[in-house]
Parts: sequence; structure tokens; C-alpha cells
Amino acid sequence: MEFSVYFFAANDDRSFHERYRFILDVARAIDPLGFRAIWTPERHFQEFGGSFPNPSVLSAALAVATERLELRAGSIVLPHHHPVRVAEEWALVDQLSGGRAALCVATGWHSGDFVFYPDNFERRREVAFGTIPVLRRLWAGETVEFPGPGGRMLPVRTYPRPCRAELPLWIVHSSNPRTWVTAGELGTNVLALVDSWERLETNVAAYRKARAEAGHDPRTGVVTVGMHTYVGDDEGQVRALVAEPVRRYIDTFLTQKSNDAASGTMTQAEKEELAKVVAEDFYERRSLLGTEEKCAAVVRRAQHAGVDEIACMVDFGLPFATVLDALPRLDALRARFADPAPAVRPPRTAPPAGRVPSAARAAASAGAADSAMAWYYER
Repeated sequence: MEFSVYFFAANDDRSFHERYRFILDVARAIDPLGFRAIWTPERHFQEFGGSFPNPSVLSAALAVATERLELRAGSIVLPHHHPVRVAEEWALVDQLSGGRAALCVATGWHSGDFVFYPDNFERRREVAFGTIPVLRRLWAGETVEFPGPGGRMLPVRTYPRPCRAELPLWIVHSSNPRTWVTAGELGTNVLALVDSWERLETNVAAYRKARAEAGHDPRTGVVTVGMHTYVGDDEGQVRALVAEPVRRYIDTFLTQKSNDAASGTMTQAEKEELAKVVAEDFYERRSLLGTEEKCAAVVRRAQHAGVDEIACMVDFGLPFATVLDALPRLDALRARFADPAPAVRPPRTAPPAGRVPSAARAAASAGAADSAMAWYYER
């Protein structure tokens, strides 16, 4: 099992400067250890995740502050961007970091974010999945034509050229199980939250099957799950420490969702009650919150479900110094599950450039989630 660190904080009373310094401090602390990567997301115009408008800029800073960590966008909302700009910016990060850039692709879900390309909102899944083969071609150094002034098609080859020959890609899973099949067909990895361990096992099996049917080695796809994380020495103390920050974190998310169709009918009392229920469920079943032994049991459950990596969400409202002080305990947990002789993964394979598999088109037009809570996980 591999471990990485994931940032997605709601803003609090700390300044943006302090938060960015904290991210750099965490990165420097875990860089010499065995953590695989650090994730920074893309979010716009909302308090929840509002410190992260551009993961490529923050990853450029992380590139010169670290030496080993893979620097991942977690996620980049492709319908907000021209693929040429994505290729250019992340190739620069790849050069600065010596070949450590990676991306997780998101479709976007909040209508208020789509001021960049408003027409992409209704077809955001089609745009996101259809852009992946184009992005791969640009990363590989191919010349790709795009519409220019006067209706002319302009050939484009991007610079700088990246260090690594192939860009590692994830797709973030929303509530739609077809996303797992799409990721398998496209030959990407998957980033998800855990709403149900049983459902996760089903989705992972579908993903592995789709990879095999599309001609990819099913063993090489990486399944990453994000979990709220704080490892302490005493269960009661940890529960008391994280209870209010987790509740605030979730309440902020629910407030952000208040204008969305799935949650707009909820009263404030219902939102508060839901926040309590979700927080308790996080603590008991779907988090790395607690002692090392409790968290180790969760890691073993994740292994059983077919998870390859846990992205530790450490910035859910605890004091920055508290998070930093707990990193050695998290590293001890990581070390328990480290492979003493990590196997070399076979090279990732990708479909022919420009091909958009049929399941990807099906996912683009898929309907609403089948769970009342699914909108929460649609990130």
C-alpha cells in the first residue's frame, strides 16, 4: 500500500500566506520519507478549497521545495482549460521537478465555476474524457491542430518538452459507477472517496475488467482513495480533537452545495444533522482518524477492497502545528504497509491517440446518481 498526502481545505482564520507556507512545510517534512505524492486541487469562487485556484502554480513551488514526491493535480477540471495550456503548464512543472508531474482529471460539477467556458457545462463529461487523448498526444510531442482565427486550423506543438515520456493520469470518481469503466478503457488511474466498501469493491472489479478488455494490463491501474487523516496515541483524545474540525469541514462543504439541485431543499437543521452523521461515519468506518492500530485496520480493509494507495487528507481544520507534529505517527503507519522490495510497475499503456472509447461517451451522458448521498461524493 502506498501513501500520499492530499490538500483540500476549507478556508479558516489563517491567512492564505500561512496556509501556503503550511503546505510547503508538510511537503518538506514528508519528502525524505516514503510517501508517494502530494496532491493539490483546483477550486474556484468558493470557501471550500478556495486556496487552490491553480494547482500548476502551487506545484511549481512544490517542485523546487522537494526532491522525491510526485506532484499531482488533484484534480484539474479539464472543461475549464484549453488542452494546450494544460500541456504547457504541467510540462514546466515536470521540468522544474525533474519528471515528477501527474494529473487527476475532473469533469467539474458546480455550475458557478463555469465562467471560463460556459458552453462546456452541459457537456462537461464529454469534454473532460475527450480531452484526455488530445492531452496525451501533446505531452508526447505530437503536432495537433486547433481552430485559429478566421476558421483556420493551426498546428501546435507545445514547449517546454516534459522530462517524463508519459504523463500519469487519474480520473476522479463521482457517484457514477460508469466512470470506473471509462477510466479502465482510457487506461488511467482512479481517485475516489469511499462511500461504501462493498460498492468500492464492485467498482474496482469493473475497472480492472474494463482495463483488460481495452488491452491494458489490469494490474497496472492505480486505485487511490482519499481519507481524512490524523494518527494519534490515544483514541479518546483523537476523537475529541478531530470532532469539531471534521464537523466544520463537512458543514462548509454542505454550505457550498446549498445552491445545487440535490441539496437545495435541505433545511439548515437537516444540513447540521447530516454533517454530524457524515462526520461520525468518517471517523468510524472511512478515515485514518484514531490510533495507529485503529487506522491499520482501515488500511487492511482498503487493501481487501483492491485499493493501491491512500491519499491522506490532513488539512480538514486542525491547527497547522498539530498536523505537522502528527506526521511522524502517520509515517509509522505508512511504514507498516511499505513493500520492502517494491515491484517495478510495467509501463502504463494508453489507447491510440485521439480514440474516445464508447464507454467514455456513455459516461458523458450518464444520468444522476443512485444514492441520496451521492452528490456529496461527486467531486
